[in-house]
Amino acid sequence: MKNVFKLDISGRTLQVEIGEVAKQANGAALLRYGETTVLAAAVGKKEAGEGDFFPLTINYNEKMYAAGKMPGGFIKREAKPSEHATLTARLIDRPIRPLFPEDYRNEVQITNTVLSIEPDCSPEMTALLASSIALCISDIPFCGPVAAVKVGRVDGKLIINPTPQQEELSDMDLTVAGTKENINMVESGAKEVSEDEILDGLMFAHEEIKRICAFEEKIIAQIGKAKMSYDVLPQNEELQAEIYDKGYQALREAITTFDKLQRDANIEQAKADLVAFYEEKFAQAEDYDEKMAEVVQLIDDLEKQTVRTLITKEDIRPDGRKIDEIRPLDAQIDFLPRVHGSGLFTRGQTQVLSVLTLATLGEGQTIDGLGKEETKHFMHQYNFPQFSVGETGRSGAPGRREIGHGALGERALKAVIPSEEQFPYTIRLVAEVLESNGSSSQASICAGTLALMAGGVPIKAPVAGIAMGLVKEGQDYTILTDIQGIEDHLGDMDFKVAGTRKGITALQMDIKVDGVTREILAQALAQAKKARFQILDVIENTIAQPRLQLSEYAPKIESLQIKKDQIKIVIGKGGDTINKIIDETGVKIDIDEEGLVQIASNDQAMITRAKEIIEELTREAKVGDIYQAKVTRIEKFGAFVELFKGTEALVHISQLAAKRVEKVEDVVKLGDVLEVKVTEIDSQGRINASHKILLPKEDDTEESKQEKRTQNGKAAGYKKRANSKFTIEQKSK
Repeated sequence: MKNVFKLDISGRTLQVEIGEVAKQANGAALLRYGETTVLAAAVGKKEAGEGDFFPLTINYNEKMYAAGKMPGGFIKREAKPSEHATLTARLIDRPIRPLFPEDYRNEVQITNTVLSIEPDCSPEMTALLASSIALCISDIPFCGPVAAVKVGRVDGKLIINPTPQQEELSDMDLTVAGTKENINMVESGAKEVSEDEILDGLMFAHEEIKRICAFEEKIIAQIGKAKMSYDVLPQNEELQAEIYDKGYQALREAITTFDKLQRDANIEQAKADLVAFYEEKFAQAEDYDEKMAEVVQLIDDLEKQTVRTLITKEDIRPDGRKIDEIRPLDAQIDFLPRVHGSGLFTRGQTQVLSVLTLATLGEGQTIDGLGKEETKHFMHQYNFPQFSVGETGRSGAPGRREIGHGALGERALKAVIPSEEQFPYTIRLVAEVLESNGSSSQASICAGTLALMAGGVPIKAPVAGIAMGLVKEGQDYTILTDIQGIEDHLGDMDFKVAGTRKGITALQMDIKVDGVTREILAQALAQAKKARFQILDVIENTIAQPRLQLSEYAPKIESLQIKKDQIKIVIGKGGDTINKIIDETGVKIDIDEEGLVQIASNDQAMITRAKEIIEELTREAKVGDIYQAKVTRIEKFGAFVELFKGTEALVHISQLAAKRVEKVEDVVKLGDVLEVKVTEIDSQGRINASHKILLPKEDDTEESKQEKRTQNGKAAGYKKRANSKFTIEQKSK
């Protein structure tokens, strides 16, 4: 039986259909938001996995047919997810994952398939809502519902789920998810918006989220399944107390070691000593494996609880810093000698090298997705090698985490990148994490700012980023500035804030608890602003403003605009013309479909020469222009002259001299150079010019006098006739 539910969201109808398709999944929902259609199917295993890990996988599949498009490349089939699909899957995962029971270990997979797309109705928000509904109506344990909306602001007015046209005008781009009680995920880009304005946007979003969650609850009440029971790891309170007595002091001392590597080693040693003790104690037990699995879990729990108690009860952080203290900072530029720009940023034991590369606009990245095809001319990419944390591991294509961190840095810096008209380059920043102990994504933003300024990119203002943390025990909570790895792993919030001195440019928040209140968000934003300004001080002391000159190794680029119908002239038959220019000058030439020509080279003289050739090829005569023109053809009615290569004009016989001309040959012959002025260009592009108009007036010649008398006589005759007519009319009256 098909069940249909409807809700209006921002003037567009959301329709939820359940029971018609994907009936073998634990839960499935087909959502139509406008004409955007997304199917979400949730499947969960009945058996629990080993250990305490919760295996949750969320997929977001973009089908090119949804936008009436053919997949790119030679294989006309959707292959690996695009970066956008990967980021959307992460976006759905982050607010949903914390809402599963802490002791749930059964594997869950949610598959979102975009079947149809209407640009004005976000498939991302539709998929997140569909995932929540599919889980909520299934028998999979889930503490939802959860919902999400986008928020934009145009002319000071906040808008829910703005259209693409509204997004272009908006100064903030918030994606907010949460439950009826709290916000639990934020993804944001903004154009230097203040903390208070961001907070207003978050609260505005939450009001709509509450309304959508109430709609979901009605669906659950009507058709939701009873939740399945599941196996949980047994809790041995006696063993838990014993491990606490034996291990607390050693773990506390290990956790409060300043150096990360030494701290990690000390913690591992303290835990290993405890494990060794219980291995000996339970050596003869029949259920040895089960007991030791429980011991390992309880030791991990003790480590987590020790860190959290130290922070919330005693304000003691693992490395001894104050709650709002940043680790030591260092900023360098020109770390690499021959690249177009480089910056090295270090915060404590987190260090990132950012490298800048500049190229022509033609080398931008083409995006092949469900939206209209576009080309990116600013890219920020993030690499996290295993050596940065002193470990071994796979090396290959970037994973979801690397793609996500790269996108966050790109949003943070995009707000200050100059326009293509102001700076006609494709800009690529690559962040190489050399050492990591928390918040490497924000360090990549700081390093990127250094590289951009060192490379001479005229950014509007420096950008810095900081990661805030939260440890919440009951009603007690502590907000931490500049969290390190252990605080991120064992804490309740990872709240990243990036911006300039003027305002926020990017924000990302993930919550492991149910959610956070307005008061917690306001305090976190205030602490983040203070820290951001401290980092900006260090950056600006290293380099106060972007360099005025590009690196000597960066390509010099000049642009000129030609008409669309001139593109074929510059390219020539089979590319002959443009290849000759390239062969002569050694430059790189890009021409887009609108006629924007970009000429790039390290040799300015060759750029100038190539530009001169193209300007000559596309040169057009204009009325009023004066030329030294060569006579190329003589006819009875006038002479044709070459204004410049490939362009001729007619000088009529009456325009060859100040006096009357009987024969063209009396004034000019083939090969003569004649100064002419363009007087007319007709609708067919034919050009008329005059030599006569440039000659001095000869009023004292007999011919000119006679011509003047003739003209005066004609004028007198006109006047006499007009007067006669006037007299007759008067008499008739």
